[in-house]
This record gives sequence, C-alpha cells and structure tokens, in this order.
Amino acid sequence: MYKVILVDDEAVVRDGLKNTIDWAKHGFELVGDYASGREAWDAIGEARPDLVISDISMPFMDGLELTGLIAANYPYIKVLILTGYDQFEYAQQAIRLKVSDFILKPITAAEIRELLDKVRREMDLETERREDLSRLRSQLNQSLPLLRERFLERLVALGLSRPEIDERFAYFGLPAATGPYLVMAADIDDFGDRDTHYSDAHDAEFLRFAAFNIFEETVQNRSDVLLFRTREERMVAILYGHEDESSLYEQAFGIAEELRHHVDKFLKFTLTVGVGRCCASAEQLPLSYRGALSALDYRFLLGKNRVLGIADLEGETAAAPPQDGWRRLAASVRTGSADEAHALIEDTVRELKTSRLPIEACFLHMQKLVLTLMDAAQEMGISDESGESGGQAAWPPWLTDIYSFKTLDEIEIWLKSIVVAMADAAASSRNRYSREQIAKATDYIEAHYASDKLTLQEICRHVLMSTSYFSQMFKQHTGETFVEYLTRVRVDKAKTLLRTTALKFYEIAGQVGYADPNYFSLLFKKHTGLTPRDYRDRSAGEEPR
Repeated sequence: MYKVILVDDEAVVRDGLKNTIDWAKHGFELVGDYASGREAWDAIGEARPDLVISDISMPFMDGLELTGLIAANYPYIKVLILTGYDQFEYAQQAIRLKVSDFILKPITAAEIRELLDKVRREMDLETERREDLSRLRSQLNQSLPLLRERFLERLVALGLSRPEIDERFAYFGLPAATGPYLVMAADIDDFGDRDTHYSDAHDAEFLRFAAFNIFEETVQNRSDVLLFRTREERMVAILYGHEDESSLYEQAFGIAEELRHHVDKFLKFTLTVGVGRCCASAEQLPLSYRGALSALDYRFLLGKNRVLGIADLEGETAAAPPQDGWRRLAASVRTGSADEAHALIEDTVRELKTSRLPIEACFLHMQKLVLTLMDAAQEMGISDESGESGGQAAWPPWLTDIYSFKTLDEIEIWLKSIVVAMADAAASSRNRYSREQIAKATDYIEAHYASDKLTLQEICRHVLMSTSYFSQMFKQHTGETFVEYLTRVRVDKAKTLLRTTALKFYEIAGQVGYADPNYFSLLFKKHTGLTPRDYRDRSAGEEPR
C-alpha cells in the first residue's frame, strides 16, 4: 500500500477528500493533511509519502515551490496538482516540474478515484521495474563467478587481445598479470572404488567440487595463480609473474604434485596434471594450454596419478612396435591359445609405452590390433550376443570403444577380456555346430536303421566330419558310441514289431537291419535278457484280456 498526503489551504477540500475517498480500496494510505506547503514540507522528511496531492495557490509556500523542493530532494515522490481555471499558467509550470498529473477545480470524487487508480497503476509498474532491476543485479552478482570462469576458459582456449584482457581483468577484479605465463590442467582419472557405488551425477559433481576445493586451498595464499574449471570438468590454473621460466616451472610442478598428493590421500581417488610450456604474453596462453592438454594425453602411455610436463615428454619418440605380433595374435586366438594371446597383447602394450609415439598413433595401432581380432572372429564364425554372424559387422563398436579408455593399461585389460570372450564364443559356436551335426546324424540313423549297410563311415560322410572327431562328439552328446546307439534304436524297433505284428523272427531281423537272424537273436537277448520268442510271448501274456 502506498502512502499519500493532502496539501490544501481550504479545509473543506481536505475534509471532503478525506471523508469521501476509500483510500485503501485504491491502494493508498492517507498519512496526513496540511494547510500549506511549508507544513507539508516539514512533514515529508518523516512521513516519506509516495504521493503528494497539492493545491497550487497556498500561503507561506505555494504548491509550485513545494513541488520544486520535492523534485530536488525526493525525486521518487509523485505529485498531483489541483488548480483552478484562472491559474492555468501555473499548471504549465507544474508540468515542467514533472508532476505526475494535474486536475482542475472544482473536482468530483469520481475524478479523484479515477486519478488515484491511474497513479497506482503507474507506481505498480515502476515498482515491478525496480524489483526486476534489483533481481537482475542479484542474478548478475550470483553469476559473476561463472562468468569469470568462462572468461578465463576463453582466454586460454581461444585467446584474446591485450585491450580486451585488460578490460575484463578490471571488470572481474582480477589482479594485473605480468609474464611469463604458464598453464596447467588437472583431470580426474576416475573415482576409484566409488565408480562401482556412485552412479548419480550429483555424487560425481560433489567429488569434483571436493577436488577443486583442495586445489583452491593449495593456492589460496598465492597471488600469482588464477584458478578455474572448464566445461569439460578440467581444473585449470594460470601461473604468472615470476622472474624467469625456471622458477615458474618449479612452482607449477610443486603445486601440481601437492594437489595430486592431497586428492589421493584425502579423497581416495586420483587425478593427472598436465603442465604446458611457458609463454611471454597473455595473448599466447592458448599455446601453453594446448601443451598442458597434450601432456595430459600422455597419461594414455604412462598411466594415471602423475604430473606430466609437455617439455619433458616431447622429442623422445622412437620407432613404432613391429606388426608381426598381430599375425601371431590372430593365430593364437584361432587355435584357442588364450595364454599366448595375452602374452602377445602385453608385449604390444609394453612396446607402445616405450615408443613415446603420439597419442593418435597409439590409438591407430590399437585399432589395427582390434581389426586383427575382428578378422579372426569372422574367420572362426563367432557370433555376437545378438546371434548375428561374427566379423566387423557383428562386433561393434570395438573400433571406437578404445577412445573411452584413458590409459594403455586399461586397453590391455580390455583386449584380454575380448580374447577370453572370443575363446568362449568360439567354444560355444563349436559346441552348437557339434550339436547340430550330431542331431543330423541321429536323424539319419532313425531314417536308415533298417539298412544293413549303414556304417560309421556313411554317417560321417553325411555330416562332413572325420570318423575320429565324430565318434568323440557323438559319445559326448549322446552318452553312447555310434554302434551302441544304432543297436539300441534297432532293438527298440524290433520290440515294437514283436508286440504289434505277427511277422516271423527272420522278417523282423531284416526290417531292423540284420541280415543274419541268429545274430539278431543273440543281440536281442543280450540287450533285453530275452529271446525274441520269449519277448513276444511275455508281451502277449501281459496284454489285457
């Protein structure tokens, strides 16, 4: 609710307005009424009204003088002027003093009510604008840390001109920086044992914040370090202002090692720090930053939880590891020699570590090795989990999966798991094929058991397997040798014929594949304990009468 005062030397006017207007209904509280401008002015300092309704012509201090004082000292107070027809020239002066509005006497209550509603709407809009500006200022103040980080990230990632650097440093209240400069970047390797327990993004963000907090505490008493986080969740520090590059490098490696040690000790996970090269000016910071990121890439070769300086790592490249090991790897996978395959993978990784090849070259070597395994899988007819045939189309996304690892050691473990998976898949594929071929063989036996010419060799030709391998697989899958299985099938068929037909014994022997009736009788008795005649008689005796 807005506060309002009335100023008019005519008591009847003041009383009329006080008594006929429901001020609260229109959003106002009447806090006073005065007979002259002087009385009103004396009260304004304490009452601090939002609106003054004043006549122009009054003794001691008229309305125009009062309006001028209000405009000079309390510009936010609105003034409504009441005037007569013969004083219109005074109303024009009031307008020049930026009064909110004026109304001609004589006035009616309806006119006053309409004017109050209009003024209240204006005051509401102004209040909203002031609140919006206040909210924007508050949001800006809250966003300043993030804006500062984005500026520093842009400074090291893209580079800025010197005038823009100086302007933004002043805006963010950063200390003036002088060369030489150096950038270091820290990247969390993983969260250790927490990786298996923390799946929520909020948990990961909390741990990143904890690591950054340690970084802040490490450099909190230094005035030569600017610290921030990038959108890729790296922690970056800009060091500057040392006498020479040697001193700057020494300070950088000291800070990095302290950070690495404290994160490992207190948070129980690891990070790697890359240190870029020194540069002479702030405009060259992107060169140092790229060097720090390149140093981080060497984590792939050298492992996690390290401080790596690009100046120490470059220029030490050696020859690439030989590729004949890949052919031996493919051969060992095909023959199922998992131990040999694991040893060859270990040799390849060890040679890459000592080669100091660029990271992309290392990834290229790993992709070629993966292609070797994929080709072997295709040749072996291994199927993936979806049941599709093996090969490049059946084993995605191996070629791109290697980019998800941060070290060669992790890739080594992954490749060994692939070899194990291939061995298991090959064994499963061979077992499935064997089952299919044995089923094909038993179907053939069921269809041709009556032939006295049915032999092991005939069956093996039908299923395209050697006799020795077929015999081994047949016994493994059926629990019987080929002869035992064939004999059981023939005897079972003979039992059926003895129970259900009046065929002579030699006729039954011929129908189940035995040309010699005597041999059939001996074999039947061996398997059933009864001669064919005894079996038929017993079966007939057991039939219901």
